[in-house]
Amino acid sequence: MKKEKVIKYSMIFGSVLISGVIIYFRNDLAKLQSYGIFGIFLINLVGSATIIIPTPSLVATFVGGSIYNPIWVGLFSGIGASIGELTGYMAGYGGSVAIVENQKFKRIEKWMNKSGFVTILVLATIPNPIFDLSGIFAGATHYPLKKFFTAVLIGKTVRFIGIALLGNSFL
Repeated sequence: MKKEKVIKYSMIFGSVLISGVIIYFRNDLAKLQSYGIFGIFLINLVGSATIIIPTPSLVATFVGGSIYNPIWVGLFSGIGASIGELTGYMAGYGGSVAIVENQKFKRIEKWMNKSGFVTILVLATIPNPIFDLSGIFAGATHYPLKKFFTAVLIGKTVRFIGIALLGNSFL
């Protein structure tokens, strides 16, 4: 077995394992908020590490913005969420070993090479339940990890600063 296949299968296994552990301990996730801004960071990290399963990260950031400095809450939420999104990227990167060369995959790959950064940035900025798919596609097409992470970091941070500021205004 090639070294690259071992790495890819390990990434799939790692992302599934992380999601499984998070699902198993999901009831304990809300308790992390008692750790202040660091707890909100952890909630967002863990919440974004699950693939397609919703978590209370938006609520934690909204409420946290009313308690702490909303800029710091948004910044830490964005950083945590961005790190957590790497599991989707890893799953896609690992899953690329199973993708048969087909026309649809080639179109996605072409799109990612042409407009990947802007697409990821926009999808990370707007709250949507299918963002994990962009990470999976980015990984599957071997979109550069640094570009993926940078786009996610900017988008998620802008989004969470906005959510924290809303929490600060309304609560």
